[in-house]
Amino acid sequence: MHEEVRPMVPEAEFYTAEGCYINELSNSDVDPEASIARARVRPGVTTRWHRLAGITERYVVLSGAGKVEVGNLAAQTVAPGDVVLIPPGCRQRITCLGNGDLVFLAICTPRFRPEAYEDMDPDPVPTTPASDPE
Repeated sequence: MHEEVRPMVPEAEFYTAEGCYINELSNSDVDPEASIARARVRPGVTTRWHRLAGITERYVVLSGAGKVEVGNLAAQTVAPGDVVLIPPGCRQRITCLGNGDLVFLAICTPRFRPEAYEDMDPDPVPTTPASDPE
C-alpha cells in the first residue's frame, strides 16, 4: 500500500438487492485489511437479513435515524455518532426511521468481498429499489 487520497465519486453509488445504496469509498486488493463503504437507506426501508462470513463489520452512523438488529441483541435505535459492532457470521439488518435517509459508513475487516455475503431473509429478493432515489 502507498499514500493516496481517494475522492468520493457520488455517481459511483449503486443499489443492492439488500435494499440499500452503496458507494464503495475504499475496497481494493492493495488494501486488503479493510474496506469502507457509504451506505444509504431510504425512509421506511428495512434491509434484508444477511451476514458476512469471516468479516467483522462496523456501522458508523453519519446522519438520519435507524433501528438496527444484530445477532441476539434486542432491536436498538441508532443516531449520528453511534457505532454498531457486527462480528463475523452475525445476522444483521437495519431500518431507516423518520423522513430522511439513514447514512452510515460500513467498515469491514478484512475488506468486503461479495462472496462473503449471505442473504438470510426468508422473503424473495426484490428486483427493483423499494423506493426511488432522490
